[in-house]
Amino acid sequence: MTYCFHVGICLCLVLFQTTVMPYFHLFDRFYDLLSPFVIYLSLFHSPRQSIPVILFFGFVMDSLSGGPFGLYLTTYIWLFIGTRWIITYLHVGDNFLLPFVVVAGVLLQNCVFIGTIAMFEPGTQFLSEAVSIVTIQVLWAIFTGPILLMFFNYSHGKWNRWLEKVFVKES
Repeated sequence: MTYCFHVGICLCLVLFQTTVMPYFHLFDRFYDLLSPFVIYLSLFHSPRQSIPVILFFGFVMDSLSGGPFGLYLTTYIWLFIGTRWIITYLHVGDNFLLPFVVVAGVLLQNCVFIGTIAMFEPGTQFLSEAVSIVTIQVLWAIFTGPILLMFFNYSHGKWNRWLEKVFVKES
């Protein structure tokens, strides 16, 4: 049932990101909404629960993006690995560190994207534009990333409590 929750949240995030956000100028340079969810999975769930969801939605985002196939999948896998590595050194329960973890994830994702662009189109002059976009995304991540992580954690707790009520009543 945890997979149902993860798939439901990811589908909502993908739909919101691809259908609602493009119509608001405020969200023109917003970071990928699945990045905080991948970070949430790597912080609060086991790899057995996280990896299938990350692989599936990496393929979904690759299909929707129109970019090189495997870009989002690779980014999400590295984001998962990097976050799992970070939590070996940092305490996960410290809410003060959550903005920094999300910012590190957004920076890692942008580094992969910029590296891919540089690899496929050498000689492209996009550094000033890229720095501007990354700066705005980092600012968004500082303020919204921890809220999203706490929302995901709270929603998962509510989901589990609801499931307990449903299955306890049936048995």
